Amino acid sequence: MRKLPTVGDHMDKFVPTLTKDMKILDAVDFLLSHRVTSAPVVDSRDRLIGILSEKDCLKLLTMDATEENLSGNVENFMSTTVTTCRPKMDIYFAAGIFLGRDFRRLPVVDDEGKLIGAITRFDILRVIKSHLRS
Repeated sequence: MRKLPTVGDHMDKFVPTLTKDMKILDAVDFLLSHRVTSAPVVDSRDRLIGILSEKDCLKLLTMDATEENLSGNVENFMSTTVTTCRPKMDIYFAAGIFLGRDFRRLPVVDDEGKLIGAITRFDILRVIKSHLRS
């Protein structure tokens, strides 16, 4: 019997992260420069405390666009309810999570909640190409 591919086999192990104290406009620049649609927010021990998505940043457009109003931190905009997965989760289960949600990135955490990677919809497309075609 063939081993089911796991999240840990296909996740990105280097994940650019933000901190809650980062200025929101710097975080927007960060997302743009890293060409990502979201980034995990971690504490000083790399534990996941939230995620900042492009959708969260759209809130900036609803605010009075003065420098004082746009000086908030990531903490003021990030989502704190984050769906995560573990590295041993099979890739098919992770695909099912994506089917039921609108986000594109799923943070991967260890037993202590430390961020160890991320799996994206695009990563799962690679699995489809390599595992389902063979």
